Amino acid sequence: MDQADDNAAASAFTPDELEAGRRLFAGEWNFLSAAPTIPTLPPMRGIEIAFAGRSNVGKSSLVNGLTGRKALARTSVTPGRTQELIFFGLGPELTLVDMPGYGFAKAPKDKVDAWTATIHAYLRGRANLARVFVLIDSRHGLKPIDLEVLDGLDKAAVSYAIVLTKADQLKPAELAQRVAATEAALARRPAAFPIVFPTSSRDGSGIPELRAAVIRLMAERGVG
Repeated sequence: MDQADDNAAASAFTPDELEAGRRLFAGEWNFLSAAPTIPTLPPMRGIEIAFAGRSNVGKSSLVNGLTGRKALARTSVTPGRTQELIFFGLGPELTLVDMPGYGFAKAPKDKVDAWTATIHAYLRGRANLARVFVLIDSRHGLKPIDLEVLDGLDKAAVSYAIVLTKADQLKPAELAQRVAATEAALARRPAAFPIVFPTSSRDGSGIPELRAAVIRLMAERGVG
C-alpha cells in the first residue's frame, strides 16, 4: 500500500489507539489450547477475537504478524492444515482464535464437515466472542462462499469485520477499488463493522490499524 492508503486507514483510529495497540500486542502471547470439538473448548475468559477465512487465505500469518511472533501460529501452503480451533492468550483479558479454513481443503469430506459443524456451533454459542475478522484474499475479493459465511454471521448477530490479506500484491489503484467494492458489499449487512482493513503480513501494512481496532473493541466491552 502507498502512503495515501496508509493515511486513509490510520485516520479511522486515534494516535492513542494505535499506540495502545502496539503495546498490547507486544506483550507475551502464548498458545493456550487446540479444540477439535465443542466439548474440548477452553473455559471462557475475557473476550475472544476469532479469525476466519477460506483455506490458505493467511489466517495464521496474520496472527503471527499481529503478535510479532514468527511462529506463534503454524503456517502452511497446504489448504486445510489447521484442523482445530487454536487459542492464543495474553493474560486473562484477550484471546485470539485461529479457526479452520472453510472451502477447499486437502482433507476427507467427513473431516471438513466436522470442522464446519464445530465452527458454526462455536460462532453461535461462544458468549465472550467479541468479533470475527473474516479474511479475504485482496487479489480475488469476496466469493460466493465468503458471502455465505457473512450471511451466517449476520443471522447469528455476531459482529465481524473484513480483513483484506496480501494487499502488497496489488497496485494502489487496484487495492483502492477492492476496498471500495468490499465496503459497498457490507453496507447493508447488520453485523458488519464498517471499516475494511487492507493488510499485508509480508510488509506489515495495515497491522497497526487492526491492533487499534482490537483496542477500541476492548474499550467498548470494558475489558483491559
